[in-house]
Amino acid sequence: NDLPGVITSDEALALKKRPDKIVIVGGGYIAVEFAGFFHGYGSEVHLVFRAGELLRGFDEDLRVHLGQMLAKKGIHIHAGERPLSVEAAGRGKLRFRTDKGSVMTVDNVLFATGRKPNTADLGLEDAGVKLAERSGSVQVDEFSKTSVDSIYAIGDVTSRINLTPVALMEAVALSKTLFGEKPSKPDHKNVPSAVFSQPPVASCGLTEEEAAKEHGSVDVYLSKFKPLRHTMPTGRAEEESVLMKMLVVSKGFPDEGKVVGVHMVGADAAEMLQGLAIAMKAGARKDDFDATVGIHPTAAEEWCTMRTVTRTTKSPAEPVRS
Repeated sequence: NDLPGVITSDEALALKKRPDKIVIVGGGYIAVEFAGFFHGYGSEVHLVFRAGELLRGFDEDLRVHLGQMLAKKGIHIHAGERPLSVEAAGRGKLRFRTDKGSVMTVDNVLFATGRKPNTADLGLEDAGVKLAERSGSVQVDEFSKTSVDSIYAIGDVTSRINLTPVALMEAVALSKTLFGEKPSKPDHKNVPSAVFSQPPVASCGLTEEEAAKEHGSVDVYLSKFKPLRHTMPTGRAEEESVLMKMLVVSKGFPDEGKVVGVHMVGADAAEMLQGLAIAMKAGARKDDFDATVGIHPTAAEEWCTMRTVTRTTKSPAEPVRS
């Protein structure tokens, strides 16, 4: 864009001056992470996104809780709004309008609405490689092979799970396929991920909706609490409230007792979820968590002391019980 002050995450990392006021358009990873650090630097931050909650694709309780925490920190949340116009307002300022009537005069407007694979000018289609019509991502099979037998693709360009460690995992699998003893498929199940918002978010496995649909019925264990580190020492307990959520296949259904989803908002969420992801890869069950002695006093011990089912969610089309 030729309008000075309208930027992406690339330019945001090289600004010569901290914006006093900034609009960030988008509700995904980049939007909430940049909102956090601009707010931390002292900017007035407005998050504008078209969905009802942040982080589309994440568990609903997690999305709601993060939005509440960001609002309590002082970040202005404009859910369900779309950008209508951006124009120069004089003296280096921008006037930003939304379709819901919000009007803001700001220093910068950062668009964090996603990116598409940069495949347009590589000559892939001339070589016979099929690309997705809308996104331009390279289409691959379960072994990362394209429509051309001699061409493979891994990482974000394939738009499977756009995370750096996933690309590494896909590369390892492809190396085994091409140079090892047998073909290896990349495993995209139970991939942990984190959003380094403030507070941070981390997740592994299925959302509540996905788990109910896939397994027929799931028991939801949900815990919210104010961490000790913020109750007295910092006084920020209200804006640092922790959410922990575990999804377990209900009794009487195939895989009953298996942990199929863990989700967290709060300090050290990514550190905890990395360990929990290993347990889930190993097929951990709720009984395994219950039998584990927690480390006190930590927030992490909450994973070992969730004893009461908050609710049970069933699939609209419930499968046959085992």
